[in-house]
Amino acid sequence: MATDDVDLIVEQWRRERAGMRPEPMAVFGRIYRLARLVGDRQEKVYAGWGIGRGEFDVLAALRRSGPPYTLAPKALTASLMLTSGGMTGRLDRLERAGLVRRAPDPADRRALRVSLTDEGRRVVEESAEAGLEVQRRILDALPPADRDRLADLLRDLLAAAEAEPPPDRAG
Repeated sequence: MATDDVDLIVEQWRRERAGMRPEPMAVFGRIYRLARLVGDRQEKVYAGWGIGRGEFDVLAALRRSGPPYTLAPKALTASLMLTSGGMTGRLDRLERAGLVRRAPDPADRRALRVSLTDEGRRVVEESAEAGLEVQRRILDALPPADRDRLADLLRDLLAAAEAEPPPDRAG
């Protein structure tokens, strides 16, 4: 089996700190690198539609919500784990681009609803397909059964990480 830079890093730690047990780096180092590489490639693809990853995430959340493709800003903020300020900036950019519109909530005039425009729907559907193609090309390196197994293993690992309380302090 071929080795990579992560193997080198793990081996360096084994050599320099014999008792350290750096094996988790072999998993998480690859997860981090893979996420960054794929994310960077998707970012380049989305740029073809005049959006970044953050704007794509907002458009995708609205599209996934189903007709009428409308959500409250608070629901978007919670879904994307953003601050309200971060969401406002994204919504401002998307509204200026004509991809979303904000309007008063008919049920509560003090609240707003964010909706996809027809152009926003077109952009998110086309860019989602292009982004998925980036992911498909990379996953094609694995046989279908291995892809399914990897998805299952990562689901289990994610559940374990979400169940683990965050550390009180570093170190």
